[in-house]
Amino acid sequence: MTQKKYGDEFKIGDVYKTAAITMTETHVVNWAGLTMDFYPLHMDKEYAAKTPFGERLVHGPLIFGVAVGLVSMAGIGGVAAIAWLGTENMKMLQPVKIGDTVRVEVEVMEQHQTRKPEQGVQMWRYTVKNQRDEDVMVFDYTMMFHMRT
Repeated sequence: MTQKKYGDEFKIGDVYKTAAITMTETHVVNWAGLTMDFYPLHMDKEYAAKTPFGERLVHGPLIFGVAVGLVSMAGIGGVAAIAWLGTENMKMLQPVKIGDTVRVEVEVMEQHQTRKPEQGVQMWRYTVKNQRDEDVMVFDYTMMFHMRT
């Protein structure tokens, strides 16, 4: 595969936006089956109706996974990324309900060189927003990138 993007093409302060996706009943049921997370707030309509939320919520880890996927599908990093190194400062700021639509804004926050000049590390802040443009989740996502030598 020919390298088309490099980490040094991303500058601190750059902001990228993804497409949006509506979170459906199918997403929630498939996620529960995949992860064995059948917590009643996600799966039991009667239970969820009695909570302060009044209805079932989408799993927080599913929102994280969808955010990573939306950024990937947008092609923002292309094939520049070598490896995911971790996530920090993750916060669920608002509930996501079945039928909500989410998208991601990514801001390049930090860049560091490594001992190898052909590799660099960057931290990108992912902010997941709903259809009302409210922040629902935020996290700092650290990756290693191919750099020009």
